[in-house]
Amino acid sequence: MSDQHSPTGALLINLGTPDAPTTPAVRRFLAEFLSDPRVLTMPGALRFLLLHGIILRTRPRRSAAAYAEIWQPEGSPLMIHGRALHAGVETALGDALPVELAMRYGQPNVDQALQRLSDRGVRRLIVLPLFPQYSEAVTGSILAHVESRARRLATAFERVEIRHFPENSAFIQTAARLARPVLDEIEAEHLLMSFHGLPESQVKQVGGCLESSNCCETPGPRLETCYRAQCFVTSRALHAALGLQEGESSVSFQSRLGRQPWIQPYTDQVIKALRDRGIRRLAVICPAFVADNIETLEEIGLRLREDWHSLGGEAFGLVPCPNAEPDWIEGVAQMVTNAATA
Repeated sequence: MSDQHSPTGALLINLGTPDAPTTPAVRRFLAEFLSDPRVLTMPGALRFLLLHGIILRTRPRRSAAAYAEIWQPEGSPLMIHGRALHAGVETALGDALPVELAMRYGQPNVDQALQRLSDRGVRRLIVLPLFPQYSEAVTGSILAHVESRARRLATAFERVEIRHFPENSAFIQTAARLARPVLDEIEAEHLLMSFHGLPESQVKQVGGCLESSNCCETPGPRLETCYRAQCFVTSRALHAALGLQEGESSVSFQSRLGRQPWIQPYTDQVIKALRDRGIRRLAVICPAFVADNIETLEEIGLRLREDWHSLGGEAFGLVPCPNAEPDWIEGVAQMVTNAATA
């Protein structure tokens, strides 16, 4: 039985961001990110050849240009929002429950955050990856990395993991509150919920089936590990929170790479189908993320917006992520508190 009276702290973790919107900084970030075998799931030798022979020779320059489009004077949007969330949660929880922010890749790193928590006497650690739906490539990698790095410290942490929160009330209500003015401003005819995509092989590897069109509506025990099923849980909760009617929202998956099949339907194909249905005023929300980043701001906010207008769309609205909204800060603090007292 766990000792609930042990000094408890929390570690909030997001994916990470380059230090600057430059080719060298993006190359360093991508080298660390894509070296993770849970991200590029292939034999090590092949991953090394692909990464160093192709990806790191071509992609950093293009990605740096994309980051430059969204970079703020204070830095990366993901880092700006992460620091604001951390500060808010730290204030909400007070000195009795220390909180640190870390990134799986890049800075601030997990080693430093764990050391600071250890120095403050923390022995029971609440680990909260900031991703509503569980995926092995992201949440699984984060949890394994924290476990690995914690073993290197002299401190023996008892870890409590918050593995997913696809229908957490604070997350859903904050997202819905942020969506409503966007829908109203552009008089949206449809809300597209575009989630981060994953290769089908990764989803199947951890228990997702992808064999039936309605499996994600009634996933049963698969829900604990099936990313796609959890995305549909989130989408149904958002649809209900916004009071939308049947047919007024849909789900898609973005960011696919390479030739292997990724989970469907694909965002770029869905917007064409919506255009063919006569939809001209479209709002998009990205509920796989709690903080705006290059995928929400550049991939959706800029590139998908251009694609929509090129298809004849009249209006396009991007719903911001919860970021550091007060009700979301309160929700994160509550999740940590619940885990600490469980």
